[in-house]
Amino acid sequence: MKYRAILMFGAPGAGKGTQGKILGTVPNFFHCACGDVFRNLSLESDIGRIFIEYSSRGELVPDEPTVRLWRQYIQNTTQSGLFNPTTDTLILDGIPRNLQQAEILDDTLEVRALINLHCPDVKKLIKRLQRRALRENRLDDANLEIIRNRQKTYDQLTKPVLDFYGKKLVHNVDSTQTPVKVLSDILRVIAKL
Repeated sequence: MKYRAILMFGAPGAGKGTQGKILGTVPNFFHCACGDVFRNLSLESDIGRIFIEYSSRGELVPDEPTVRLWRQYIQNTTQSGLFNPTTDTLILDGIPRNLQQAEILDDTLEVRALINLHCPDVKKLIKRLQRRALRENRLDDANLEIIRNRQKTYDQLTKPVLDFYGKKLVHNVDSTQTPVKVLSDILRVIAKL
């Protein structure tokens, strides 16, 4: 069975998590932020140590452990009743993060739409990340060098995923608008599905 999914895309700080969390409160939508799944791991676990090693440099965790962790998480939430694949649509944030992950998950996900939160002003993204670092104690958002490396990683590895899914599924939303306006634009897209 393929999982129905809407993918939240955008550079670090574009608002994927903010919008995904809101959408996840709507009945029959289940938000899964892969970064949150990683951040909730025990630092004593092998995968927790791998996450810290890569995220502290602003790099993506390798594909195999990322997809394995994501599959485990979805299986656990299904078994616990938090996610019902027959009635719920996944709102995915942070996966797939590159072409290889998109290819690996192609037989698992039925992607209905890809919401691309674009922010042409990199300075705004940096300010958002630095505010988030203070509010959420996110070390990966505090260091300017790591932020720049994450942006570069996004441009090189994640942006090509937009082409993988094609123009028909990609819906661009300006993330420099107020969060309510961004949400309104996203809901307009989802209502048409």
